[in-house]
Amino acid sequence: MGQLLSPVALLLLVSAASQAAEDLKPVVLLDPPWDRMLQDDRVTLKCQGVPPAANSSIQWLHNGSLISSHAPTYTITSARAEDSGEYRCGTNISSNLPLNISSNISSLSDPVQLHVRVGWLVLQAARWVIQEGEPIHLRCHSWRNKCLHKVTYLHEDGRGVKYFHYNTDLHIPEAKRTFSGSYFCRGLVGKKNVSSETVIITVQANPSISPSVLSWYLIAYGLVMGLLLAMDTALYFSVKRNLRSFLNTRKDYTLVWSKDTLDK
Repeated sequence: MGQLLSPVALLLLVSAASQAAEDLKPVVLLDPPWDRMLQDDRVTLKCQGVPPAANSSIQWLHNGSLISSHAPTYTITSARAEDSGEYRCGTNISSNLPLNISSNISSLSDPVQLHVRVGWLVLQAARWVIQEGEPIHLRCHSWRNKCLHKVTYLHEDGRGVKYFHYNTDLHIPEAKRTFSGSYFCRGLVGKKNVSSETVIITVQANPSISPSVLSWYLIAYGLVMGLLLAMDTALYFSVKRNLRSFLNTRKDYTLVWSKDTLDK
């Protein structure tokens, strides 16, 4: 007789399967890691986490349209404004599919945005949304890496954050909520005074759960675990009762069969 899985075991199996599927989802990484860049910059997109299946072919999507590349990396050697937009990678994409093809891709990454700007400077950040207490990394990047000096990083209304005689990345060890807002940088390219566009950095408070909410979570957790335990116990006794009934029936049948045989 095959063993029956308890509800708890079934929930654990479903959870493990869901987590495994999430872990197999590909991820698009940028090298260098900046999603804002200037015209003529070079960037390589890497599709990581694709299972090495023999019948899988990596495909790239730009704004929902297929790119003629099957390699795990896709390089833009000299960026243009039209290279801006959403990039994703996946496997098993048919070239005959329409533009709305996400439902036909066996494994599709989350989108990564690229922003190509035309100008002298662009302010780059490792991340635009940061948790309170995490580091902030800003970079004032010049067009074609022109020599940039007397660089100032500024916050919101022109208030200076840091000044460097030579171009240097800005590192802030611990972000505070008051650091949220708009930033830009400016400096000298030769004798030309140039500035970047303004960008927004958001510093979020660390997630916390109030005692009242935590109490409700604990109550709900206790109720769910109690219900699962009750179902598990009921299933156990049901299987035990049915098994005992089956064995008793089999025993009675054996006794009757043996008695009939002896009478003959």
